[in-house]
Amino acid sequence: MNQEEAKKRIEILCDKINKFDYLYYIKNNPEISDEKYDKLRSELSELERLYPEFTTPDSPSQRVGVLPLGEFASVNHVSPMLSLASTANPEEIREFDSRIKRLCGDSNIIYTAEPKFDGLSIELVYENGLLARGSTRGDGRSGENITPNIKTIASIPLKLRTAAVPPLVSIRGEAIMLLKDFQKLNGRMTEKDAATFANPRNAAAGSLRQLDSRVTARRPLTFYGYEIMFIEKLRQPSSHTEELNLLKEWGFNVYSHYRFCEDIEEAIDFHTYLSSKRDTLPFEIDGVVIKVNSKTCAEDIGSRSRSPRWAIALKFKPRREITTVENIVVQVGRTGKLTPVALLKPVDVGGVTVSRATLHNADEVAKKDIRVGDTARIERAGDVIPAVVERIKTGAARGAPFIMPAVCPVCGSPIVEEGACHFCTGGLSCPSQLKRSIAHFASRGAMDIEYLGKKTVEAMVEKGILNSVEEIYTLDVKTLLTLDRFAEKSARNLLEAIEKSKNISLARFIFALGIRNAGEHTARLLADHFGSMEAVGGASYEDLIEIDEIGPEAAGSITRFFSDKKKLKIIDSLLSSGVIPYIETSVSLSLLENINFVFTGTLEEFTREEAKRLVVSLGGRISPTVSAKTDYLVAGKEPGSKYNKAVKLGISILSEYEFKKLVLK
Repeated sequence: MNQEEAKKRIEILCDKINKFDYLYYIKNNPEISDEKYDKLRSELSELERLYPEFTTPDSPSQRVGVLPLGEFASVNHVSPMLSLASTANPEEIREFDSRIKRLCGDSNIIYTAEPKFDGLSIELVYENGLLARGSTRGDGRSGENITPNIKTIASIPLKLRTAAVPPLVSIRGEAIMLLKDFQKLNGRMTEKDAATFANPRNAAAGSLRQLDSRVTARRPLTFYGYEIMFIEKLRQPSSHTEELNLLKEWGFNVYSHYRFCEDIEEAIDFHTYLSSKRDTLPFEIDGVVIKVNSKTCAEDIGSRSRSPRWAIALKFKPRREITTVENIVVQVGRTGKLTPVALLKPVDVGGVTVSRATLHNADEVAKKDIRVGDTARIERAGDVIPAVVERIKTGAARGAPFIMPAVCPVCGSPIVEEGACHFCTGGLSCPSQLKRSIAHFASRGAMDIEYLGKKTVEAMVEKGILNSVEEIYTLDVKTLLTLDRFAEKSARNLLEAIEKSKNISLARFIFALGIRNAGEHTARLLADHFGSMEAVGGASYEDLIEIDEIGPEAAGSITRFFSDKKKLKIIDSLLSSGVIPYIETSVSLSLLENINFVFTGTLEEFTREEAKRLVVSLGGRISPTVSAKTDYLVAGKEPGSKYNKAVKLGISILSEYEFKKLVLK
């Protein structure tokens, strides 16, 4: 066989195998026997070994995995991967419906309802129809580049199946493990005397985060697509149902039994129906996602900083079981908050063995009257966090009522009450707070110091190696070698990770400091608003309370944090150690600072999301509705009811051309 013949045969084999993969994994309709399929794969592997120059990105051989990576690189998403607002209360869904109708100015809203997959959300980016990369959700703006692992999933097309494909498209979906495949995987792990996975979601996440994609290739993962986040040049689907159909045409798994709902009651009914069928489905779900079907209406409604306004999840009631409370202990958290925890006789709750569950706070324990020896009902709230729901009266002997200790059970410092909560006053002199504070500082969402996990931090604190977070940057090889399981190479790997962490975004640095009531989102708000560590530290309560989404509780916590001289000394030490927080985007003195924009209609040169991102990058603000505070309404083709309202209020209306002139000065 000459080169030309080999090239042609490889092309034929790739087309055949990709076709058979699609029929098997997507259509569930295999056309040939396993024996014939294996022969085709073997022939392709041999030809590509002899003629590697003819191996293409969409070759089935790309699904077998590659040599291990040293680490996952970070990659920015084409479009933000927002989280989803959720509730377990149907009344809140009806309130959602009322808001949608008010924002859209339409009393006849069509919805779609579909399962909320319990897996790992990922982004797939295709360039000219070929899979270019796949990444985890991460913090919503960026995630880990896991492309080699993504390529091993047979239900993800390496090449979009239709001829008409966009130059660039970003697709969101869920990587899951089917229940039958999960049981088989755990069976194999048990036979090898290896640790098994607690549930299919953990199995999917653990499989996709393997540095060796050859391991991922041996894991039976499945992918379901459900959203086109960004599409270039081709027309954006006009509805979610059209979006799902387009994903099907491109070769993706799409859950076929979603419900087209004429009103919100149909969506709630579908939730009831699916809840009753939950245990018969081939995969785990934890609720139903309800979306506005019209894309124009969804764009008009817009999104919050963390979640879309046009979609919501109606969760299922948590799975519950009954067991015995064997003891009640108190756990001291990172901020010093004391949480009573019930130690339980182990019980299986929805496929997970639960041996401890939170009791939240002393008031909650008293209200439910939970005592040692009680029989109690346990649930996994959101099917994740175990919690004690209620005591079941049995007439058996009970222990004494629970009383919160007067001093910290870890360090002996006095306990103070703040509302319903109790706090240890020991601060970082409390080993529990110190361990958790350092672990939080080094965690992936914060400074992201690889190799400095919870167990390593605990060992360092117990040996007196670390007494504060800033001491991380004084570690050396000699000191690390005194720890168990640390050799020269692992010590140097940790020191390299510590050095790498010095270049960190301001938002992540603020989050790493562990300010009470200031999570990742609040940290990003502070970074975007103030633009420097000095400005954040000097902000008054009044300055903070003026920022949208920062309430009195968070503002109070932030001002107290930066008025603590010990905290300021730690920050100074970190900066002196070479930590350089950088600004991801600067909004000060920007072209559109504090100018409010609303969009309506279809834009031709921008997608709606591109236009919004441009406004935000220049310091402007986006609102879903027209009001007296609106500065500009940008009107594309076929504008909606917002246009008439803007005219009535005398709001300045910009054409797309005028908008372009304004923002591209």
